[in-house]
Amino acid sequence: MAHILAVDDAKVIRMMVQSILEAQGHQVTLAEDGTEAIAWARENTVDLVITDLNMPNMGGMSLTAALRKLEHYKFTPILVMTTEDGNYKKNKAKNSGATGWIQKPVDAERLIRAVDKTLSR
Repeated sequence: MAHILAVDDAKVIRMMVQSILEAQGHQVTLAEDGTEAIAWARENTVDLVITDLNMPNMGGMSLTAALRKLEHYKFTPILVMTTEDGNYKKNKAKNSGATGWIQKPVDAERLIRAVDKTLSR
């Protein structure tokens, strides 16, 4: 299965994502903001990144752009997870390098479907 980096400032969301994905057999590494995630990512690789959009210190768009500058993350799929649903934000995230978008609130079925679809590309 895949190794996934899940980044969200809300502990309950991180724990939910971890629980759902580990039940599917994935290995999940957690970070509470983009700063923590990019520091970890400089030394490690994953098969997929799932990041919240709005976080303190470094948000999801900045994290996505920073990851894309790392040689070993140029082609790693990145899903942005957020309550926002405007096309402007979606386009901005894609222009930052995001692969896709998951609308919050996220349930287990939708998260699993998004992860499976993204990893099968």
